[in-house]
Amino acid sequence: MSAFWGVVRRDLLIARRQGGSSLLAVGFFVVVAALFPFAVGADPATLRGVAPGVIWVSALLATLLSLDRLFQADFEDGSLDVLALSPLPLFMTVLAKVLAHWLVVGLPLVIAAPLVGVLLNLPLAAFPVLLGAALLGTPALSLIGAIGAALTAGVRRGGVLVPLLVLPLYIPTLIFGVAATAAAADGLPVAEPLMLLASLTLMALVVAPVASAGALRLALG
Repeated sequence: MSAFWGVVRRDLLIARRQGGSSLLAVGFFVVVAALFPFAVGADPATLRGVAPGVIWVSALLATLLSLDRLFQADFEDGSLDVLALSPLPLFMTVLAKVLAHWLVVGLPLVIAAPLVGVLLNLPLAAFPVLLGAALLGTPALSLIGAIGAALTAGVRRGGVLVPLLVLPLYIPTLIFGVAATAAAADGLPVAEPLMLLASLTLMALVVAPVASAGALRLALG
């Protein structure tokens, strides 16, 4: 476990030195959501109706923005070879890097979600469910995104391919995240979509590190 947390600390340190990752993701999240009122109008009822979908689509796009460098930088400078040869199993290394990615990108999006909810006139009663759904769903976005990032590691302009690979896999998380938030906004039961969202994240937690590790081994030759 010390090696696992060492990888997490390493990636967090790199993110801090490079700077801007969290701010870029949050800024993109807020700006994309803020554009929708210009497209659909500023009517409060209309904004309330589209708010759950806008919030989740914006969070999904903000996550995509940061996925191309999840493994690519380590592949280019040779760090990935060292990590693959370390005593820590490669799937655990992937899991550590995904955890660091979520702490840098996903968690700030969760924190910023209520601000976007206010912009889009989401009812205050839905905010606890919005935060809970975001906490359950955003790890799945990072985990599933890791598969696409691993498949394109070492590929020139691989960042263009990542969205094409992972967007179809994001659809179930998007559906249940929106369903939970919309149900809370309408005063309906939210237990079922939240449980399905948690199930998707647990499934991704099991499958994504192993799949990503296999793709990285292929990339490393």
